[in-house]
Amino acid sequence: MAHAQGDEPIVVGLDPDPGRRAALGWAADEADRRRLPLLLVLAQNLPTPGYRPTGGRPSWEEWNESLHTTGDRMLKEAVAFVESRHPRVRVSGLLAEGHPAWVLREQARNATVVVVGSWRLSAVQEVFTSAAVALPLIAHAPCPVVVVPEPEHVPEAEHVPEAERVSERQQHFVVGVDGSRHSAAAVDFAFDEAAVHGSALRALYVWQPPRLGNPDEEAAVQECRRLLSETVAGRTADHPEVELRQEVVPGHPVQVLTEASEHALGLVVGTRGHGGFTGLLLGSVSQGVTQHARCPVITVPSA
Repeated sequence: MAHAQGDEPIVVGLDPDPGRRAALGWAADEADRRRLPLLLVLAQNLPTPGYRPTGGRPSWEEWNESLHTTGDRMLKEAVAFVESRHPRVRVSGLLAEGHPAWVLREQARNATVVVVGSWRLSAVQEVFTSAAVALPLIAHAPCPVVVVPEPEHVPEAEHVPEAERVSERQQHFVVGVDGSRHSAAAVDFAFDEAAVHGSALRALYVWQPPRLGNPDEEAAVQECRRLLSETVAGRTADHPEVELRQEVVPGHPVQVLTEASEHALGLVVGTRGHGGFTGLLLGSVSQGVTQHARCPVITVPSA
């Protein structure tokens, strides 16, 4: 699907369950704010062995026809959902065959951001479902990836009106900073996102004190503050409307950022991309906050 330069779409992966539309809603809202087209992608895998929807093993022709009919209907329903929510958004749908992570990775080449959903499951289930899409996508996508938790990921969402939840969050984003070029790219995106939303930005440098203690702890904290200040330097001039708060917080990055996400509009972190894929699987900050944060997580690859 071709788009004019600077008009790359927001791509959202549709969940086969029509009841899970948190990611779709987030993507539609973002497309409306940024005046960008929205591409809905429904990726369908091959049938599993023993698939018998009608009591007997169907032919490939019968299965494909049934699959495409169902997929087309789901896409039309999702497009209608977006059009009713934001009539001005240019929305289109794509039905593709293949693993969702691979399909979305291909679409990410010409996307502004890719958006997927996540929901709370057991540790084993998480590996083979939402994480099986989000983690490879985060590792390989050339654009930012947004993982939006479903309501069961955020307990208060079922009982508190949206307007009250937004007020609670005090309209701010959180960005994790560690002084690397990866976090610098995340800071750039975080400032842009805060400006688009008209919100404040909380920049966190998480300092991990050594287990045996540090004889010059104050000097170590001052160095962290220096790195944080250098990373955000110059961004406030480009986005004077964004209120910036800088903090150095001791603790483990995943735990601190997860706690900071509870009342945030979004959490932005950098990722090393393809080179860090093994680290992602072994429990990096990107993977940890993606699975535990209480708000949408935006992972940004370095330029």
